[in-house]
Amino acid sequence: MGKGTVAAYVREHYPDVWLSVSATTRRPRPGEVDGRHYHFVDEAEFDRLEREGQLLESAHVHGRSRYGTPRLPVQEALAAGRPALLEIDLQGARQVRGVMPEALFVFLAPPSWDELVSRLVGRGTETPEEREVRLRTAREELAAQEEFDVTIVNDDVARAAEHLVSLMVDPTPAKDS
Repeated sequence: MGKGTVAAYVREHYPDVWLSVSATTRRPRPGEVDGRHYHFVDEAEFDRLEREGQLLESAHVHGRSRYGTPRLPVQEALAAGRPALLEIDLQGARQVRGVMPEALFVFLAPPSWDELVSRLVGRGTETPEEREVRLRTAREELAAQEEFDVTIVNDDVARAAEHLVSLMVDPTPAKDS
């Protein structure tokens, strides 16, 4: 019930919001569709995208896979006046802030550390070693929460998504929730 779940809720309930589809070198999880959830690419293709400047941001995540946001679709959505949502990690947010400081940066926080651990274990998509890496990354991300403009506590997916979308339409309301 993290970033991906909130993004999926936004995709389903707010069709006017444009959602970025990241490129990744990781293998698809069950139910993921290439081009809808991610653009699944190999290392050589990811290298090419980076080399040619086609990624707005890119990161090596959890010590395993690489992720990146294709630049052109973001630029096209913004030029068309659509609210744009990038589902990115801390590394990516820092890079985007460097090239788009005017963007609104929202930190999606778990209700508690115990809930984060429960969600991760409940997914059943990682080995115990992979979970430990993800939890280490989560600790680092939680420690960097102050780098973001707004924090939304994800204790209810619909509420968190609605708050996120409301900020995209009018970024001046309360800074945290």
